[in-house]
Amino acid sequence: YDGKCVFCRIARREEPGTALLPCEDEDLVCFRDIKPGAPHHYLVVPVKHMGNCKTLKAEHIPLVKRMMEVGKAVLQKNNFSDLNDVRMGFHWPPFCSIAHLHLHVLAPASQLGFLSRLYYKTNSYWFIT
Repeated sequence: YDGKCVFCRIARREEPGTALLPCEDEDLVCFRDIKPGAPHHYLVVPVKHMGNCKTLKAEHIPLVKRMMEVGKAVLQKNNFSDLNDVRMGFHWPPFCSIAHLHLHVLAPASQLGFLSRLYYKTNSYWFIT
């Protein structure tokens, strides 16, 4: 836990302005992005503080898979069912504003605005899926 990390505080329910969405995984939390790039824009975050996506190793593959499953489940709970029109990924440092691992879940990807299409461009220099 890093008390200076806003995502650590959100995960511990210490940020009353951020509502957590129902999540089936006790090691993860999910909440809406404060600057949504799509009609549905959620962040899936490990409760335990982890560095950005550059710190991921092969042993973290199950964690990333669980993060994606939580993202899909939250979309479905919020009445979005076309899982072929979803973009999920991580901002690559130095393009991530918070140094706590977080998966962006955006849908429908087909409705991303011009700037969001750039900012969340699949497998770009700054955003990896």
